Order: sequence, then structure tokens, then C-alpha cells
Amino acid sequence: MIEHVHRLDNASYLTRDETGGDWPAELRDEDLRSLYGYPTPLDRPWVRVNFISSIDGAATVDGTSARLGTPADQRVFGVLRELADVIVVGAGTVRAENYGGARTGGALAARRRERGLAEVPPIAVVTASGRLDPTSRLFTDTAVPPLVLTSARVDVGGLGRLRAAGADVEVVSEDAITGFAIVAALQRRRLHRVLCEGGPGLFGTLTADGVVDELCLTTSPKLVAGGAGRIAVSPSACPTPMTRVHVLGDGDGTLLTRWVRTRDE
Repeated sequence: MIEHVHRLDNASYLTRDETGGDWPAELRDEDLRSLYGYPTPLDRPWVRVNFISSIDGAATVDGTSARLGTPADQRVFGVLRELADVIVVGAGTVRAENYGGARTGGALAARRRERGLAEVPPIAVVTASGRLDPTSRLFTDTAVPPLVLTSARVDVGGLGRLRAAGADVEVVSEDAITGFAIVAALQRRRLHRVLCEGGPGLFGTLTADGVVDELCLTTSPKLVAGGAGRIAVSPSACPTPMTRVHVLGDGDGTLLTRWVRTRDE
């Protein structure tokens, strides 16, 4: 089992600390927390998207991302969740990946409290249809109620069923849910450190609406082929310039990159 995330020699200049020095060759968890820290201060939601894909661009294997995962990706996945105010995910991904609530405790909960965060970040599910199973892990295996961002297409009975299952439900649009509506809802709740975990349709919407601030992308050292889709899909192309922040690597070939949206001067 691979236990350590290593900095690539040919990418080490991308991971210098603020004093101009280099990070240790073997990155500790505290190094990762610093490398993936959100900008400060924040007075609006900063939308970070996290994805994994294969070398040939597949976002899933047999419908889920689990078989693309690596130990290094799991370490970074945990750090990203630790730093977030809220975890945003589309309903299709909730169903495909059998999402439950985030878990913390002990030292992890204490570190979040020290940063002024709630001990457990809520899962915020984006669903225009409101089609969620009240008996699923999203509702039954969680320490905090999920936040459901939905539309006026859902009738009163459907909203009532979600609330009866324990969800904090907010109608944020009349029909299709835009990236602007999602960000506005999170801003009202002062949830500024946003971590979006998919799926591709939601990522595509956020990109098309220009609200993605950052992408954390893991490249799994696998070829997949098949008919798997990409990490982002939308009706039309929406090129968005990004600036490379760092490239990390593990001994098994895993690459972990962080990209931030290029701002106009």
C-alpha cells in the first residue's frame, strides 16, 4: 500500500511555500492542508470542484468513480472535505455513488472548530426534479441534515417528503437550476468554502455560468476506454482559462493537480 504523496521533481517549483522554500519531499497532511487552503479572507462562495479521471479521460468505470481511486487521491479527498464549509453534489451522483453524509470526529472535528468551521460539513444536493430516495444513505447515514437545492417544479407533496426525511430544502429556481442560483443560495447561508464533487452535468453548468473558481483534478494511472463520459458536460463549449497552481505525484503514477481560474487584470 502506498502511504505517502510525493512532490514530482520536475514540478517542484510549483509547490513552493510563501517564504520561497520548498515543501518536504514527502508531503504531510499539514502540508496538504496548506497547499489546498482556500483564499482568505472570503466574502463570497469560492467554488472548488474536485474530480478524478483516467489517463484517457474517463470520469467513471462502470458508472462510478470508485475504481479510478488511489490512496493518494483518497488522502487529498479527505483534506478537501476537511477544509470545506459545504459539499455540493448533483442528484445523479448521489444516486450513482450511494452518497451518505460526511463524517468527522476527534482531531478532525477539533481542527475544523479551530478554523471556525462547523464540525461536520453538510452535503448540498442540487436537484431540479427533487427525485431523491428518502430511505437512501443521504438521509439515513448522516450526522447533519442534507441541504437540498431544488426548483419550483417539485410539488408541495414532494417538498414535504424531503423535509419529512430530514432535509433542509430550499427552492432556488423556477425550473433549471443555474450556477448563479446555487452560489446565491450558498451566499445567503454564508457557506463560502464550497467543494463540488460532481457530477459532470453539474460541473458543466457551473463552468458555463462562469462560477467555477478552481479545479482539483486527479489523474488516475489507468487506461479505461469504453463509453465513459468526461468530467464536465454542457450543451455548448465554454472555454475557461485556468492557471496551474501545483502538481503533486505519488509513486504509483497518480498525478494531483490544482488549477485556479485566470482573472482578467
